[in-house]
Amino acid sequence: MLHQHAPAVPELGVAPFRTGTEAAHGVAWLGPATVFPQPVGLAATWDEDLITRVGQAVGHEVRAKKAADSGVSLNVWAPVVNPLRHPLWGRNEEGFSEDPHLTARFATAFCAGLKGTDSSTWLTVPTLKHFLGYNNEHDRSLTSSNLRDRVLHEYELPAYRQAIEDGVAGAVMLSYNLVNGRPAHVSDLVNQHLRAWTNGEEITVVSDAGAPSALFRAEKYFPDAAAAYAAALKAGVDNFTDDGDNPDPSIAYLEEALERGLLTEEDLDRSVTRLLTLRARTGEFDDDGGSLTETGAGTPDAGKGALDAASTAALAREAARKSVVLLRNQAQSALLPLGDNPGSIAVIGALGQRVLSDWYSGTLQNQCGIAEAFSRRYKDVTAEDGLDVIALRSARTGTYVGLPPSSETTDDAGVLVADKASPAVGEHFTLKDWGRGEFSLQSGLTGRFVAADGDGYLRASADRIGGWVVQETFRLLPSHDGTVALQHVASSKWVRVESGTGSLVLASGLEAAADRFVPRTIKSGHEAAQAAAASADVAVVVVGNDPHLGGRETLDRDTLDLPQSEQELVRIVRDANPATVLLIVSSYPYALGALADLPAIAWTSHGGQELGPGVVDVLSGDTEPTGRLPQTWFARDRDLPDILDYDIIGSESTYLYTRAEPLYPLGHGLNYGKVQYIHAVITGEIPGKFIDVQVTLANHGDRVAHELVQAYAAAPAHPYDFPRRLLVAHQRVEVAPHGSSTAKLRIPVERLATFSTVTASMVVEPGEYVILLGSSASMLPVSVTFRIPDGGRQPGRMPGTWVPARLYDATSNMDLVPARPLSGTAIAPANPSAPARAVYRTWDGQPITAVHCEVLSARAARSLGGCSISVQTSGPAGSWLQLGQCELKEGYSGEVRIDVDPSGLPAWTASGTLRLELRGDVTVHQLKVS
Repeated sequence: MLHQHAPAVPELGVAPFRTGTEAAHGVAWLGPATVFPQPVGLAATWDEDLITRVGQAVGHEVRAKKAADSGVSLNVWAPVVNPLRHPLWGRNEEGFSEDPHLTARFATAFCAGLKGTDSSTWLTVPTLKHFLGYNNEHDRSLTSSNLRDRVLHEYELPAYRQAIEDGVAGAVMLSYNLVNGRPAHVSDLVNQHLRAWTNGEEITVVSDAGAPSALFRAEKYFPDAAAAYAAALKAGVDNFTDDGDNPDPSIAYLEEALERGLLTEEDLDRSVTRLLTLRARTGEFDDDGGSLTETGAGTPDAGKGALDAASTAALAREAARKSVVLLRNQAQSALLPLGDNPGSIAVIGALGQRVLSDWYSGTLQNQCGIAEAFSRRYKDVTAEDGLDVIALRSARTGTYVGLPPSSETTDDAGVLVADKASPAVGEHFTLKDWGRGEFSLQSGLTGRFVAADGDGYLRASADRIGGWVVQETFRLLPSHDGTVALQHVASSKWVRVESGTGSLVLASGLEAAADRFVPRTIKSGHEAAQAAAASADVAVVVVGNDPHLGGRETLDRDTLDLPQSEQELVRIVRDANPATVLLIVSSYPYALGALADLPAIAWTSHGGQELGPGVVDVLSGDTEPTGRLPQTWFARDRDLPDILDYDIIGSESTYLYTRAEPLYPLGHGLNYGKVQYIHAVITGEIPGKFIDVQVTLANHGDRVAHELVQAYAAAPAHPYDFPRRLLVAHQRVEVAPHGSSTAKLRIPVERLATFSTVTASMVVEPGEYVILLGSSASMLPVSVTFRIPDGGRQPGRMPGTWVPARLYDATSNMDLVPARPLSGTAIAPANPSAPARAVYRTWDGQPITAVHCEVLSARAARSLGGCSISVQTSGPAGSWLQLGQCELKEGYSGEVRIDVDPSGLPAWTASGTLRLELRGDVTVHQLKVS
């Protein structure tokens, strides 16, 4: 039962079972299903009720799939609750928000829908993904996320906590990466935190696919499989997703661990109980098999999972339109809304004519793209993809590439052959540049993409770009003679013309082994785009990404910039027609550079089957734009930290700490109305609990404004690094044309808490706080100020008491590492060849005589001439004064005493600050003063 694919137990009447049905924004991998906007798009609605209804619809579709196929699991692997810390993360589309508490609210809403409203039986059992500190794809099984305690408690853990405490999540999936040097699958944080939030209820922990084997293979953290499996089980893992659908290896590893005394039967029973509890929640063991009383899916039989396609399509359209964010609408000559009579419209760009899915999408049905939706709404609409159409001639044989005769008359996707005498009888391919040097070739005859088959032959066989390993993209490497070589991206192999048959086939070797091709332009995409734009009254240019390319699971992006080909297309359209609307359809934010000056700009995620109607509903003005950005859009790459730097405080990253001026801030999104914030007042207070704030708004426009009032906290005099802006509340309010309205926001005082490195707990520090109110994290025109009263001096770090070294206040060149393989955290230099420093503030007591450190290991660094620990204290004007130093012998471990000589130094007071400086590869677990 401990493997993902658990066999039946006939003697107990227990059926086979598997964990995990993917359902990030609809049922995935199980055939046709309603496809809603990507999670980042759902988050852009800032509408928890809508997100709950989407979750409920997905839950009912899972039930319907289960009714048709008993092998479908009611354990749903969704939602992803990793905060969107870094916009270059390949899986940005799967998360909700950059803000952890906003992420928690949206995740809780989605889980509530997936769980359903039945008082005794869960519709499905949601699984929160991926615990913990997971925001990079490159080497994701090998990289370690350094999570200092403040980042852990203020940023990472809150994203998971609410859904578990509210009882709407029944499982958690662990992440591939390491956390503070220890694999997440054996992290002591699972039992310390996740299971402390359950209010006595069981929660099941599942592994990510293949992660158990990584413990002893890729990561080499354990000597063998039995040791790895035993450690994972003891750390809290209940279910192992490993070796595909074959449970035998996992069972063998656990049996060996039991025989070796690494596990007890009680350990196994505990996990089996959790898994059976998960299954029981869905009614699997009830006499009626889990009958549901709720009927929220639109049909009398909704309780059994049946669906009303019309109601789910309407819900998908509502989600699509509410996720559209109006980023810019130049006030002097607003292009939007288009209204009923905009004249002729040209929809330009490949993404205007396609609805794209992602890795976790279901099979699209009844889909409607943007150009088609415009054509349904308006009479005079033209569509132009703006792509080149080319023919390819083999430079070696002189013949053109085409399809075999069977493909020209049937649906058979035959192998491409270079055997045509002229481009007139050869195949024409639509060439699309996706950025990062990746191109796709789409057959003009069949409309299908060229892909490599299992034998390496090229066929125009793919309906869309996709798959875990994308087979439909190529690199075109030009030569000085005007020819190009084609390299298949997935395999890195080169395209050759097979001798004898003329078939196009992949071959290994260097580029010199590739055949060269002469591309002949049949149609210039840029010229066609220019002509279409120039002849229209309004041009809508649609750019963005394919979710399978450039950034996705296993691949982080390398830049915020739009691909050069997309930038050039936008420039051409803008130059041809000043009345240009830029519509971005993407899984993540972009930097726009000079394109940010276009008169009208809107963004939506890949919006699912109702993408087109949802977009047109908003751009036409049939509905008001209500979407708001769930994450910051930064203006340039240099505004971002290294993607592997998880210390958002030290790196001054995310909206919380960044000093960069964003292109568009968190919460940004315009109305068609013209909203002005007049003033704000505090209307009430429950000391230590809530602050009630009321803000008055006016609408100077002619349309109803649906304003999302946002409240952010700041604390300029805070004793520690309080965020520059901290989202603490938001409220949607409707403001009538030329009218006014008020929004009332209740701000929980606990949202002002920071993690104290002194008390190792969340603390609301006394002092002055400012609540700034407005339409985004950067547009905050009104504010109120209040004080948290001083409840007496907070204790400092006490002499004689060991302080965990991980509880620092600031560091440079320092890593967090395991103190022991399965528990505890220590500090060590990230680069042992350079000094590493950790700062500890707020010590109690009189001037000290010594600092003691527990050293776990010490190895000399040649560049530093040995290894040592220095103790320093803060001096005037930001200087550091040496208190003492201890040289360490190679291989030393144990306690060291560093005597302090205070002569000639200022008295070290109760507010004193210490800094440890490590030279060499020195690992320190804890310290104390005496």
